[in-house]
Amino acid sequence: MITCKHCAGSGLIIKTDFLGSRNNLVRAVPCVCVQNKLKQAIYAKAGLTYLLRQCTFDHFDLKYYATNKLDEVKGISYAKTAQLTYQAAKEFVVNFSKNPYITGLLLTGPVGSGKTFLAACIANSVLQQGGRVLFVVVPDWLDQIRSTYNPQNTNQVRREAPLTEQDLMAEAREVPLLILDDLGAHNYTDWTKNKLYSIINYRLNHQLATIVTTNLMDEITDHLGERTTSRLYQMCKLYRLLVDVDVRYASKLKKI
Repeated sequence: MITCKHCAGSGLIIKTDFLGSRNNLVRAVPCVCVQNKLKQAIYAKAGLTYLLRQCTFDHFDLKYYATNKLDEVKGISYAKTAQLTYQAAKEFVVNFSKNPYITGLLLTGPVGSGKTFLAACIANSVLQQGGRVLFVVVPDWLDQIRSTYNPQNTNQVRREAPLTEQDLMAEAREVPLLILDDLGAHNYTDWTKNKLYSIINYRLNHQLATIVTTNLMDEITDHLGERTTSRLYQMCKLYRLLVDVDVRYASKLKKI
């Protein structure tokens, strides 16, 4: 087992403040290792993977969005649409820090257009300011709820207190900022639609900020139903990210 070189595993650093020959102040402060563990725990509780924690606004690159192709809905270039969406995401963070009961964002666009990246930028920025966030990948979250119906779920295997459906639903309903990532063209059964409606309706009624990313655009009502879609449009401002390349793939090639 590796022991911290700063505190030798105690979690505390002894510091002396020299105030004068007879008035030195000796105090114990948390070691950087404790601070790092706390930070990692906060990010883990927020649902952010190591990769998502690397997403920052400084790394959002507008060069992947074409200046010579038009968004047919807005009549502006892909690059201009991306710039507007990027600015809206940054403004959301500023406004959320002042008042958490604000209108959210609905980020639409094809796979690999940067929606998840921007949503993670928002999450990281809010966490850095001391806010509370839950980043939910919708298909995984629904699978996690289903797993609670199985008495042999992974939590019990690890001998931890098993999460219940009520735990997962309550967390998603009540967290100050919920990010629903990849609300895409999955198999939306009545059960799925009801779970999503329950979360979204609760958050709308309590004016809790919500960010949604989806590759559904015009067909979103067909998959989610009118009730859920209507509430999403009421609680979120709609923005689009359009690309003619997969940003993930293009950025990976750049590093090779």
